[in-house]
Amino acid sequence: MNAIIKTNKGEMKVDFYEKDAPNTVANFVKLAKDGFYNGLTWHRVLPDFVIQGGCPKGNGTGGPGYKIDCELEGENQYHDRGVLSMAHAGRNTGGSQFFICHSRNNTSHLDRNHTCFGKVVEGVDVIDQIRVGDTIDAIEIVD
Repeated sequence: MNAIIKTNKGEMKVDFYEKDAPNTVANFVKLAKDGFYNGLTWHRVLPDFVIQGGCPKGNGTGGPGYKIDCELEGENQYHDRGVLSMAHAGRNTGGSQFFICHSRNNTSHLDRNHTCFGKVVEGVDVIDQIRVGDTIDAIEIVD
């Protein structure tokens, strides 16, 4: 299963890590299918680190109204260019906010602390074009 993240700067195709993070993938897919992410902004952009979105308040303090557990034991739990990972305010507090890594340079400390649940496999250059306030127009799930 994969997804197409449609932004005002272009599209990114994502392959999910269903084997390594099945509950996180299921949560993201449900939110995407429900239209939760449509129109939300990338509220945090740190060059050579991450772009972050998925906050309904647009400031990094919101979520879907529930929390999900981290899944940190799988093979693909390392942060590299294009990896999607769950943002959280402490272990097992994720919900809807996620980030995409710019590179491996400044993200290795996130390994096995934040759940990696997919990777951008097409449109990786879009990551570099995203700025604070740019939009997630829609996320299309492709089975």
